[in-house]
Amino acid sequence: MKPAARIKAATEVLEQILTHHQPAAVALSEWGRTHRFAGSGDRSAIGNYVYDALRHRALSTYHMRAETPRALVLGALVAARGLGGPAIAALFDGSPHGLAALSADEMTRVSNGPHAGASDWQQANVPQWLGPHLAHVFDERLIAEGQSIARRAPVDLRVNTLKATRAEVLEALAQYGAVAGGLSSTAVRIAAPDGDGRTPNVEAEAAHGRGWFEVQDEGSQIAAAMCGVKPGQSVLDLCAGAGGKTLALAALMQNKGTIHAYDSDKSRLRPIFERLTRAGITNVNVMTAGDTAALDALKARFDVVLVDAPCSGSGTWRRKPDAKWRLKPDVLAARIKDQQAVLARAQRAVKPGGRLVYVTCSLLADENSDQISHFIDANRHFSVNPWRQVWGEVMDTPAPRYSADGRDDTLLLSPSMHSTDGFFIAVMTRHA
Repeated sequence: MKPAARIKAATEVLEQILTHHQPAAVALSEWGRTHRFAGSGDRSAIGNYVYDALRHRALSTYHMRAETPRALVLGALVAARGLGGPAIAALFDGSPHGLAALSADEMTRVSNGPHAGASDWQQANVPQWLGPHLAHVFDERLIAEGQSIARRAPVDLRVNTLKATRAEVLEALAQYGAVAGGLSSTAVRIAAPDGDGRTPNVEAEAAHGRGWFEVQDEGSQIAAAMCGVKPGQSVLDLCAGAGGKTLALAALMQNKGTIHAYDSDKSRLRPIFERLTRAGITNVNVMTAGDTAALDALKARFDVVLVDAPCSGSGTWRRKPDAKWRLKPDVLAARIKDQQAVLARAQRAVKPGGRLVYVTCSLLADENSDQISHFIDANRHFSVNPWRQVWGEVMDTPAPRYSADGRDDTLLLSPSMHSTDGFFIAVMTRHA
């Protein structure tokens, strides 16, 4: 497919997303099934146009004074790819398989910068209703954080230290320009592609099949490490999902001790079995999904309880930009209630002297520091361990200078300040 045809295809996919509220991955997959002539390179390029348009949706809408698929693609070509009027006009060439040529107004807009007069939430490329929520966290850094979220994310990998070293993984993935991560000693990073470049399918590599690494954002790796687990301990991963942090905990424990992995949803939990086998992990007991009676029967026996809480997912928006626009106030309110419920159950499983670690992939104080304040007010036998102290105890890398929200008790990682997805981490100790 020619570039003009790829642009047209991207607007067709965006139409399905905007009109029928389909997730981007679903819309792209359906387009691929009905357009078999498109090769893998075409599909990847079309996906890049679609995701770039979604990442920059708010600013593009302001820039082009429209929120049509065409307008969003035009705005993203400026904001994401830095193209000017002539280069964009060449892509909108009026050919049979392309889109109509630029109007005089469109040519003027794409030839000029989009920022003059745009509000903070538009420059940050976030929904208007969430602007105050994020400004409460980031203050004058809202735009910088939003712009970081609107960039493509790298591929982050966690080295499985049960089977390989970071040097071995770096050598195995050298063809992709893999480098060591900056904050986690187990992190390997492959830079995001530019333009129509394709993200490498690292899970097809032999090193992955051998269990040498797992795809996991560096922020998620830090969240697991901050649990401070040790060989021989008893650990509960209460919202295990597909097991990313479970596997990280098992490696930190050197396969010694016991991890109980639980999730309320069996479909989310299902992939954990193959991942455990591939990683060579033997100290994980996967509990029956949704069996709360068995969970409660364990009582206060755990040295560490990890709550990777259900949340808005706002910290992952650079990887899932369509989710940014699907989030609504009622969904956020439901997640906050879910978090309160899971914290109430988790605290009963922590033994005296044990740790409760609360983690979200959210940037919103409503789901993060506000939840911890409410929890501590209601559970005075818990206290928060200052994050720098915890880092010094459990990490083998220098601590970052600041939490993204400026707090000293809990840690917020963000794309702008830490080059990770957005992750909130609160480590608490039970005193009685």
